[in-house]
Amino acid sequence: MKNLLKLLDCSKDEIVSILDLADQLKYEKKHHIAHRILEGKSLGMIFQKPSTRTRISFEAGMYQLGGQAMFLTHRDMQIGRGEPIQDTARVMSRYLDGMVVRTYDQQEVETLAGYGSIPVINGLTNFAHPCQVLADLMTIREHFAQLEGLKMGFVGDGFNMCNSLIVGCLKAGMEVSVATPVGYEPHPDVLAFAEQMRAEGAKFELSNDVHKAADNADVLITDAWTAMGQEEQAEQRRKDFAGFTVDHDLLACCKEGVMVQHCMPAYRGEEISAEVLEEHAEEIFEESENRLHAQKAVLVTLMSEKYEILG
Repeated sequence: MKNLLKLLDCSKDEIVSILDLADQLKYEKKHHIAHRILEGKSLGMIFQKPSTRTRISFEAGMYQLGGQAMFLTHRDMQIGRGEPIQDTARVMSRYLDGMVVRTYDQQEVETLAGYGSIPVINGLTNFAHPCQVLADLMTIREHFAQLEGLKMGFVGDGFNMCNSLIVGCLKAGMEVSVATPVGYEPHPDVLAFAEQMRAEGAKFELSNDVHKAADNADVLITDAWTAMGQEEQAEQRRKDFAGFTVDHDLLACCKEGVMVQHCMPAYRGEEISAEVLEEHAEEIFEESENRLHAQKAVLVTLMSEKYEILG
């Protein structure tokens, strides 16, 4: 594994290895065991989209691992004035030990990885959000002590989070049921992958019925109806997503003790009711914390020469 661009590129074993390492790093941090594994390493963070969790967790993670992180926006770099991505990739590869890229177009991270010689991590694109879903899987596994055999229901937009959840959960051996409004289905590449997995025995369904997605779900996940860059669509999306709120009525379709997850930021009263969010706040904010640990595991996996996962 040389980069983390999308979970479609990762094997099940690679995903599990990252989760195991994340568990270990979380244990060490909680018990004040220093792990300066990336001493002397530098991480460049190129962000075209704003961020709270991604930026803070990567910067804090690199500090805890003994390295440094440099935050850069397109306005800070020549790439914002038209320098080709391939030139930026080759220059930064001579200065840094790794890059995190948070942008709109998936092809940008693919091009940076293709021309650069250092690991590239996708911090979010319109197509995928692999770091968030690794944190989701980590949190679900902590809660249930397993992943295989659990049902994940997703209710909302078939955008980057949904794309990565489908791939990550199916690769982890989970059953996946997704409900989106008409016209908001997941990416065709992801649906092709899901169909291939279903042909091999995995359980996957896509519908426009929120009750199907929630039916007997162990975990119910949602995301904001309007993503960054879609603000002018917000009013229309509120109309299109009417009935797609995760509330007490929808949770009644799930298994007793259902786990609720939300990648944040959350818009109470839209994709999730205020009551449900507060009742499941411990799970949701544990998920936010696990961004730190999961991403540290990704950084160590990609940027360290050798690190042994303790048995």
